[in-house]
Amino acid sequence: MASIFSKIVNGDIPAHKVAEDERFLAFLDINPLVEGHVLVIPKKEVDYIFDLDDDTFSGLHTFSKKVAVAIRKVIPCERVGVAVIGLEIPHAHIHLVPMNNMNDINFSKEKLKPSQEELRAVAEKISAAF
Repeated sequence: MASIFSKIVNGDIPAHKVAEDERFLAFLDINPLVEGHVLVIPKKEVDYIFDLDDDTFSGLHTFSKKVAVAIRKVIPCERVGVAVIGLEIPHAHIHLVPMNNMNDINFSKEKLKPSQEELRAVAEKISAAF
């Protein structure tokens, strides 16, 4: 059965995309830790990030770096934090989280609940900077 991320890749589920190429996709987390929290995935569905072939693994990180640069251009933050957890969805993914303090990347804190309009506006800003 396809993961929710594969359904996003296939267009079966909408997402607020910020960047895309033939192999990778970056889109906003709908329950972000902070404004600008982005998920970056390979379009090819592989559950565990360390099971990715070397080319896809390195490509995912290179693509994530480009997305992080775009995030930092438009979201006020000191850094963009990176997290790979991989337990919640069986599709390899990287969290890019704008950070001004360590609590910004605390996954146990309450998530934001932005409106679709707010998500769309943030996605457009990041996408324009990509």
